[in-house]
Amino acid sequence: MFKEMRRNDRQISDEEARKLLEEGQYGVLSTVGENGYAYGMPLNYVYLDGNIYFHCALEGAKLDNIEFNDRVSFCVVGNSEPIPEKFSYRYISTVVFGNCSEVTDDEKQTALVALIKKYSGDFMEKGMAYIKNDIASTKVMKITIEHLSGKARR
Repeated sequence: MFKEMRRNDRQISDEEARKLLEEGQYGVLSTVGENGYAYGMPLNYVYLDGNIYFHCALEGAKLDNIEFNDRVSFCVVGNSEPIPEKFSYRYISTVVFGNCSEVTDDEKQTALVALIKKYSGDFMEKGMAYIKNDIASTKVMKITIEHLSGKARR
């Protein structure tokens, strides 16, 4: 179902690809809407228990697209640096394909706490109050990973 990587000499292990998911600061979620157009948007996320979680508003284009087609891709790039004399870049990247769905209850709370720890760990008390006050006006979405690949140029 998924194509083999063309530049398999640059393929990294699944372990290294997952490490980038754990450490990455943001990723790009790609969806497809009813109009047939791809839609990519950068977002904050957390990699938790083998899944990717992100939060969002209660409505919007990405949610419309996910409702239309829950199959998504998600890409994280790290450590990019130009190599001018080679007209190229050093990088490491991971691309994930999977299904995206809303989570609720304990799973939603756990994902929100993990997001606070990742991005605002020094402010956990304020973060917990923020979650308590805004949990009803926030959706949490989960990408269940079906396929993962990563590559790097070092």
